[in-house]
Amino acid sequence: MEHWINYHHLKYFREIALAGGVSAASSRLRLGQSTLSAQLKTFESQLGVELFERRNKRLHLTEPGRVALNYANEIFRLGQEMLEVLQDVKNPARIPVQIGALDSVPKHVLLEIAKEARRSFDCTLSIREGSEEELLKDLRRHRIDLMVSSAHPRQEGGRFYSRVIARMPVVVCGAPAFKGLRRGFPRSLEKSAFILPSSPEKLRGEIDRWFRQQSLNPNVIAETQDTAVQKLLGHEGLGLLVVPLAAVQAQLNDKSLVEVGRLEGISEEIYLISASRRIENPVSAALMKEFQLI
Repeated sequence: MEHWINYHHLKYFREIALAGGVSAASSRLRLGQSTLSAQLKTFESQLGVELFERRNKRLHLTEPGRVALNYANEIFRLGQEMLEVLQDVKNPARIPVQIGALDSVPKHVLLEIAKEARRSFDCTLSIREGSEEELLKDLRRHRIDLMVSSAHPRQEGGRFYSRVIARMPVVVCGAPAFKGLRRGFPRSLEKSAFILPSSPEKLRGEIDRWFRQQSLNPNVIAETQDTAVQKLLGHEGLGLLVVPLAAVQAQLNDKSLVEVGRLEGISEEIYLISASRRIENPVSAALMKEFQLI
């Protein structure tokens, strides 16, 4: 005999698990606690397992409960994805594309991605910045379609796909007053003030290694992974920047910043990352397949 899941019961179980108890879940669902408890008991009886156990007057998921919650999260995620896809099919005139980027990614890269998307599709772009952890979580839950990162993603069971879309040389640059440091580079950098990417950044590790190889002890006066803040501080003459060339190309062109030298053998890689999903966003799929800045 084939068994069927009551999806109302599945929803109630999931809400109880996420809320941390029947009382909180009943408020969110606007159901009486006794009604919700009865529905949970019926669901457990149908499954033949206990989903919760009570410890210290609180409900805790059992091992079968944790398994059931993982499935429930995936089922409701797919349901939401179906609604979003069908809405796009119903209103096909303009395709929404959600893109997340680390704030260390040069804005020039995001501009080129936006231009390519608009060139190929009638789409509405939403671009926001966040931490790697936040954006990978949003990508996994399909809150965003693509992620642009300066770090290779941590793999989680094959959920993420990535490829390098750019390799950018790294330059030392600063306000015009630093132009004289070109002579004798890189020894001329000794005792100069620097504004560097934050320590957790992959690029920062390569910069620090380069300084050690050159026997230089940089005077680091500020750290930030936000390239816009780096350029603002550099423009004010507070110190030298060590950044991907693409991040400061416009400022070098208008001479508000000057290039002092390049870090030979060092480049920053930019990754385009997507997550596995049953129905792909056509814009993000095309960008993953074709977009390239190298």
